[in-house]
Amino acid sequence: MADLPERPAAAGAGKKTIYVNENTGLDDITQNGAEDAPYKSVQFAYLHHAEEAEYKVRKEGEDSWQPAAKAALKKAVTYRQTQQKKAAKEKEQREQQDKQAGDRLKALEEAKKIVLDKDSSLEDAVRIRLDVTDPEKVQLKKEGSDEKVKPVKVLGRVHRFRRQKDVLFITLRDAYGELQCVLSGKVAQTYDALTIQPQTSLELYGEMFEVPAGYKAPDNRELRVSYFKSIIRAPGGDEAFSTVVPERFDGRVEGDPSALLDIRHLVLRTEVAAAVLKVRSAVELAFIKAYEEIKMQKVSPPAFVQTQCEGGATLFSMKYYEEEAYLTQSSQLYLETCLPSMGDVYCIEKSFRAEKSLTRRHLSEYTHVEAELDFITFEDLLKHLEWIIYRVLEITFSDPKIKAIIEKLNPDFQMPSKIFKRMRYEDAIQWLNERNILTDEGKPHAFGDDIAEAAERKMTDEIGLPIFLTHFPVPIKAFYMPPDADDKRVTESVDVLMPGVGEIVGGSMRIYDYDTLIAAYKRNGFTDEEIKSYYWYTDQRKYGGTPHGGYGLGLERFLAWLCKQHTVRECCLYPRFMGRCQP
Repeated sequence: MADLPERPAAAGAGKKTIYVNENTGLDDITQNGAEDAPYKSVQFAYLHHAEEAEYKVRKEGEDSWQPAAKAALKKAVTYRQTQQKKAAKEKEQREQQDKQAGDRLKALEEAKKIVLDKDSSLEDAVRIRLDVTDPEKVQLKKEGSDEKVKPVKVLGRVHRFRRQKDVLFITLRDAYGELQCVLSGKVAQTYDALTIQPQTSLELYGEMFEVPAGYKAPDNRELRVSYFKSIIRAPGGDEAFSTVVPERFDGRVEGDPSALLDIRHLVLRTEVAAAVLKVRSAVELAFIKAYEEIKMQKVSPPAFVQTQCEGGATLFSMKYYEEEAYLTQSSQLYLETCLPSMGDVYCIEKSFRAEKSLTRRHLSEYTHVEAELDFITFEDLLKHLEWIIYRVLEITFSDPKIKAIIEKLNPDFQMPSKIFKRMRYEDAIQWLNERNILTDEGKPHAFGDDIAEAAERKMTDEIGLPIFLTHFPVPIKAFYMPPDADDKRVTESVDVLMPGVGEIVGGSMRIYDYDTLIAAYKRNGFTDEEIKSYYWYTDQRKYGGTPHGGYGLGLERFLAWLCKQHTVRECCLYPRFMGRCQP
């Protein structure tokens, strides 16, 4: 108990008189029970003075001090006994905890004396990745068998661990898989084993066993460890990985999104974050394979540019030596210049948009899959888009491990039809108005409106299918998009919309006639000086222009759809958006 206030002098029969004013007493903590500093309650007074004192009480409306009522004293006695028992129990728990802490310190000191000897037979151990199950490399021993099997060596980080009596079970993880490692006997009694923490990197040796019947482990096998050593020991306590990164058992991380982005370098180690990046790698490779199948050439356009592609409002400007330059919004214009010499081309590069938007589908830096195809019609472009998206999914799902990851991330995913639903912009406006889906300003949609993200997403989610949204009005599209031959109000353009995400692809045919392009420059407000700066782009029309078209696909948006992620920020390594440029 805390130090008590100074007690008043004793009165009568060797006992102190303690005063309690239930009406005017200020409180129990700061008062000392004197007549001019009475306690507030009999219970508190008795708790501190018990039978050593007599108690005088003044109640509301009374002018004199009266002896405390027997009922009040009886309650005070019971209260004191309860508090004494509670204090005794807490003292016992503290003593037990101190004893356990002392025993643990003693055990740790003893554990430091245990030295594991690496058996010479382990020098021939086969090092394997944790996903290797090839019987020629990894022999599985059955429980109770005397069969000799070749030992293996594994390296990884502790994902989870648990103790069961004198046995330590570790779920070891590397970038390729997981493995249950079992430490027992002397191996489990070492200092490193007793102080193991998540993310500690380990080197372990032992024999691989089939998991006993009735038990489960990754790939139904476990490593019975005969020797191990810590490479780098991760911290515990407040700095323990499980404290800093609160990963749930399903692999997702809970916490404030901004705070999690501050520790993105650690979040990347968690199950879901790592899974999305593995799918990303597989999808990017699938695009490359699909393009190779149709003989498209890969090129790498520049990131520093001095002309705009999608509008000046979203350009990141910078000093390029003594000149002004920008980070590219799109590689499209440069890809077009490659068509005469290389034929159909594509690139997978970064694009940059200085759009002051914080929606869950916008990034300031994103990965852009862009392609340009020569000698095509608008219908050819749409068919190509159907093929490339479907083919990329086919290739991605052909890898059993990636397929399993996607099915875990997005169990409801269904392969889209090979032919996507098509909807003209004008029909989409009508569809929205029929369902009273309004603009951001709360008005019905009208022809010429740029359909806002929220409305677009409502439409896409309700339809529930990939959609080709085509033929957007000329004024709301880029200068290089040609008008449709049958309706000059609209362009030969397309957005590919996916449920849950919205637009993932923007594409169109390109103006290929010289005079038409010059007119488009002027219609879009380009000055004569600006038109001159596009000479290298305009020349493509002067020297043998051809009907061609192309598109740009946002890889992060594609992944958000495929992996069912709430935001594109979870689909890249270190997201960059307004207000975020670290770590």
